[in-house]
Amino acid sequence: MTVLHLADEGEAADLAAFLSRLLHYDRGAAVRLQAAGTALAVFGRPPSFEVLAIRAVRLAKPYENGLDVTLDVTVSAGELLESVDETAATAAVPGAVTGPSWAGVLPPRGGWRPAPGLPAPDALRAMVGAAVAEFRSRTQELAPDGRTRAELDRIGRDIWSRSVGDTHLPVRAVHAAQSLGFLRPGGASVEAAAEVGLFTSGAWLRLRTPYGSVAVRRTGIGALDLSVR
Repeated sequence: MTVLHLADEGEAADLAAFLSRLLHYDRGAAVRLQAAGTALAVFGRPPSFEVLAIRAVRLAKPYENGLDVTLDVTVSAGELLESVDETAATAAVPGAVTGPSWAGVLPPRGGWRPAPGLPAPDALRAMVGAAVAEFRSRTQELAPDGRTRAELDRIGRDIWSRSVGDTHLPVRAVHAAQSLGFLRPGGASVEAAAEVGLFTSGAWLRLRTPYGSVAVRRTGIGALDLSVR
């Protein structure tokens, strides 16, 4: 079994926290792992948000497994979480699983350009809080016989599909970033806050923070110009 040596206990703890949050939204979650050199990228797709979440993990030494110098495999998020040893800063790569359709559709690796119009982190968090409050208020106003799944989904789409500021980024992407621990409040340095940015490449938008990224297609998952890798 391949064992990944993470940079330190903090990297192991952050990886475990990310996997735990994915499993909170989907107990059967799978993640796609890509490792090369001293970097490991972990991709997941929490179904509630319809976005791709990416957690970058630093490795203590360049990935190497026999003659293979790169790793690209889809595995069970639950099995990977169980293998994380925070004290030893290691994680064993579980056996490959048949990946969900999204695992073959990843954002491009390069060509990212800054996109203007993203509000400051505090404003983004306030936006999510207001959206959550609006959803609760509107659903509580429904008559008991009108509180159907279809109506709740309609209200959710109306709120979470709105654009953030003057960008094309949907509010649900910011909600995902906050729920997954990527958009952390308070205590963050000015430098960390400045690292929160929006980038574009082709049809993809990527909200990047020091703790992880959320990527979404402006035309929606399933369009013809997919990036399949």
